[in-house]
Amino acid sequence: MPYMPPFVAPARYTDAAAALAQVQKIYQGALAHLRSSMLRFVAGESLPGRVRACYPFVRVHTHTVSRQVPATTSGLSYGFVAGPGRYETTLTRPDLFHRYYLEQFRLLLENHGVELEVGTATQPIPIHFSFAENDHIEGTMSVERRALMRDVFDLPDLASMDDGIANGTFRARPGEPEPLSLFTAARVDYSLHRLRHYTGTAPEWFQNFVLFTNYQYYIDEFMALGHKEMSNPDSPYIAFIQPGNVTTYRSGYDGPEGGIAPPRLPQMPAYHLVREDRTGITMVNIGVGPSNAKTITDHIAVLRPHAWMMLGHCAGLRNSQQLGDYVLAHAYVREDHVLDEELPLWVPIPALAEIQLALEKAVADVTQIDGPDLKRIMRTGTVASTDNRNWELLPENEPQRRFSQSRAVALDMESATIAANGFRFRVPYGTLLCVSDKPLHGEIKLPGMANQFYRERVEQHLRIGMRAIEILRSEGSTRLHSRKLRSFAEVAFQ
Repeated sequence: MPYMPPFVAPARYTDAAAALAQVQKIYQGALAHLRSSMLRFVAGESLPGRVRACYPFVRVHTHTVSRQVPATTSGLSYGFVAGPGRYETTLTRPDLFHRYYLEQFRLLLENHGVELEVGTATQPIPIHFSFAENDHIEGTMSVERRALMRDVFDLPDLASMDDGIANGTFRARPGEPEPLSLFTAARVDYSLHRLRHYTGTAPEWFQNFVLFTNYQYYIDEFMALGHKEMSNPDSPYIAFIQPGNVTTYRSGYDGPEGGIAPPRLPQMPAYHLVREDRTGITMVNIGVGPSNAKTITDHIAVLRPHAWMMLGHCAGLRNSQQLGDYVLAHAYVREDHVLDEELPLWVPIPALAEIQLALEKAVADVTQIDGPDLKRIMRTGTVASTDNRNWELLPENEPQRRFSQSRAVALDMESATIAANGFRFRVPYGTLLCVSDKPLHGEIKLPGMANQFYRERVEQHLRIGMRAIEILRSEGSTRLHSRKLRSFAEVAFQ
């Protein structure tokens, strides 16, 4: 017999805030039950049954293809279901997703004029996902006691965390509801835990605009700019966060102390320039290669950011390019191979006009070069991404022939992966690279030349990325989440 918290019957709401309050109540009750049971288990007690607590759900029923379209939401590509039927999703961390859930609930109510049903789902909360940020109580157990956890608690079940909804391969069985969201609650919780591990920072600090880079030089410059912002009492940013959740607040801003610098950096360290409305900037050093690029975007996607962009170095493939020139990607050759199963190669990855225009304007603003002269320092074209760092050394140089046929102007190992995962997860994406070598033309980076190049270009390149985010922020996030990223029968949640 399962040992469960008191059952909370489903209830219907026409007010988004009231519906979210009920989600919070169910979720907190479930966590309290799991945590208290875990403490008893660690203390050696025998529990009265298999411990279980389940996620809250939200559900809507619609009976017509028509919908109410308020003037304020008429241009949105999300916030409504695809047609008549029953739609449902499980929910987690309403504290973290409070603003997001409230907006999705409000849009469903406005667009369909139906009630939201909130209750307790049948999907169990894995015990690992119930621990608080700094809880490590399982570490005090013996090996034998830890082995018994599987008999007493629900552990993470990968079968409930796949990306079938996002990939467009999910099909509801007869009698099952259609999904409201791209991700189940368990999938979200899994990624939140992975983000802590990979980036060394809590999910709470991630901002809605994300920059990725493949070189530490960019992070060094971002740290310098972040600390400079914190010394300015008029800065729009309130805090700068480094791995270990080490927190520096803006001069004059009173915030809680937090964080301890880790003895070594995590695999993909993240840094956050925080705004109170979460429209600040997160920057992640993903290192070199498509595997890390896929891994981190798989997990950041559950936070539903407004945009992510790649700023990094690339090989220039054209003789007319100079070291230090910029490349604005408008198409991608995907030879990274890490997403072939989830997103077939025949799926095009389109450039997004909103991101492209913001990046182009940012280059002009920062360099003070515009019009036809801008083409002297920035090339727009196809970027090829490969999983073979030494592609130049292959016999008969087959990759070179393919890149020439594709009209590629630059090559790296991450950009196509980040763009493709943005397409897959409906996160607006863009790429602005900087030419750091030209291997096909004998211009490779030598130590002295590389150091000079980094000093001259990294700071400017980073300021361009941050300026692009300022432009996108000022234009409003609703323009970013366009129909270009959404399929025929799309989920309602953004």
